[in-house]
Amino acid sequence: MDNAVGVSPDKVAAIPGDGLPEIGARLDRLASSKVVWKLMVLLALGGLFDAYMISSGANIAPGLNKAKLLTATTSTFFSLKGYAAFTMATFAGLLVACSGFAIIADKFGRRTIFTVGLLWFSACGVMMAFQTTGMAIIFWRFMLAIGTGIEVITIDAYLSELVPRKARGRAFAVSNSIHSCGQPLAALAGLSLVPYHLLGVDGWRWVVVLGASAAVAVWPLRRLIPESPRWLAAHGKLAEADRIVTDLEMRVEKEIGHKLPAPEPVVHRPPHKEGRYSQIFGEQYLPRTLMLSLFHLLQAFGLYGYINWMPTFLVKQGVSIPDSLTYTFGMALVAPFGGILCMSFADKFERKWQIVCSALAIAAAGVVFAFSRNPMFIVPAGGFELLSAAVLSFNFHAYQSELFPTRIRVQAIGFVYSWSRVSAAFNGFVVAWILGQYGAPAVFGLFTVSMLLVAVAIAVLGPATRQQSLETLSP
Repeated sequence: MDNAVGVSPDKVAAIPGDGLPEIGARLDRLASSKVVWKLMVLLALGGLFDAYMISSGANIAPGLNKAKLLTATTSTFFSLKGYAAFTMATFAGLLVACSGFAIIADKFGRRTIFTVGLLWFSACGVMMAFQTTGMAIIFWRFMLAIGTGIEVITIDAYLSELVPRKARGRAFAVSNSIHSCGQPLAALAGLSLVPYHLLGVDGWRWVVVLGASAAVAVWPLRRLIPESPRWLAAHGKLAEADRIVTDLEMRVEKEIGHKLPAPEPVVHRPPHKEGRYSQIFGEQYLPRTLMLSLFHLLQAFGLYGYINWMPTFLVKQGVSIPDSLTYTFGMALVAPFGGILCMSFADKFERKWQIVCSALAIAAAGVVFAFSRNPMFIVPAGGFELLSAAVLSFNFHAYQSELFPTRIRVQAIGFVYSWSRVSAAFNGFVVAWILGQYGAPAVFGLFTVSMLLVAVAIAVLGPATRQQSLETLSP
């Protein structure tokens, strides 16, 4: 391929096969420039409000309990009157998004579904805020979660396909930092609004409306993001993919003041191959599918359990609602710094080992949190736990995006990610019952064992991916 920016129409038509390796090589040679990072930030803004809406569930829980809409503990295992059902609805919605809607992002494009998911969860958030019964709140939480679930898996694929391979780890780290800002924002909103009534309306309702309204406010920015050139090439639209890549190359060269290096040599692919769901279970990708399914089944029980139940655990142990929300806010403040910290090593060390180390750190911090009553230990332990969770999160989002080809990337991410939704959905019922029977230490013991098994699974079964092109990792 020529060193020059762009490819003439005749050369586009003459490229053997679907041209995806050529498009990928041109994207991978882009310098780490403002042009590239602007696209990444715009994508990450969607994740910020996804995180706010999902994280806000933990922060409005004391308000829902106080309003007698949902209870913290339940007398029966599958009671629909408790916060456990609310939690299950959240992850059931995320499960439906992952397993039932992922195919549309592979079929209709990243940009379209990115926008649809945003508008969906915003509308459902507004509806949820105006409900007056526990069952109605649970239903609209389920619907909201479908929208956020679509956003999360689409953003993962979108980001991995746009960012050069040498910056992929840092891009996911920064994206995770922006995404993680949703946690302290939700915690701050909960602290400021949940204990109070404003204009005669319960504070928890304002928390939900705030997130839904802010998400709509950033929607016009999405028009600045192009369709994924890799997705276009994988779907036989090579000329359109070339136009987008050419525009990016020209803007990057203008910014850096010199020509880009020649793309690395590639192996031409056969003609356009249609992506099918069954390919996830084919001989080439089945081991990765099983490994990531096991990972998500375990990490969701431990990681989401820690995060979603923190305020409720503190209240159950005798801490007042305002104090529990204050502690949670203090812990959540460190979450955005996880990705910033990771920028210094995100692309220097193998992704799988970063996942292993962060899982072990979460397990250790959880033990300290479970057996502490003093804020001097609770807040640092919880903060370290969330910091480690940020490292784990950005790594696994990048990792699962690297292990499947463009033609089925969102479907594959959706399938393996769906196991985290199954795990987290039943997590609420298990935790509510054990919390009522044996207390917080027993619950945190289960979370710790889950994170230890996560470390073992990735250490033994996970392949290496650092700084390899997507087309090399997943042809």
